Amino acid sequence: MIDSSATTIPTARRILFVDDEFDVRRVVQTCLEKIAHWTVIVAESGEDGLHKARTENPDAIVLDVMMPGMDGYQFLNALLVQPETRSIPVVLLTAKADSLEVKQYEALGIKGLIGKPFNPLTLHREIAACLNWVV
Repeated sequence: MIDSSATTIPTARRILFVDDEFDVRRVVQTCLEKIAHWTVIVAESGEDGLHKARTENPDAIVLDVMMPGMDGYQFLNALLVQPETRSIPVVLLTAKADSLEVKQYEALGIKGLIGKPFNPLTLHREIAACLNWVV
């Protein structure tokens, strides 16, 4: 039985992925595009991610927490103060999150947290589960 509150995801989903590590961006982009057939917009910093969140109209954002310059917490705060970006759902992809950080992010309305290292072959399912999308 399928959860009636879940949303079926068309393959035209647009995901903004914000991470400062080139290799991680490449792996995530390749997997989400090849396996889930989503369009992945990549950003290498929080500042770049905010710009692309405003201009690229993503359906969701997958966000690294630990980045130089603007970290994930600062990114989320900036996202929430902009009317054009505050309703974009966010999933965190992080190597480290203690319980205090998780509580802070939950207060900011994150939809889920996926730990690094992650399985590239199932990442799309984990993201979809966080966002209540049916794959």
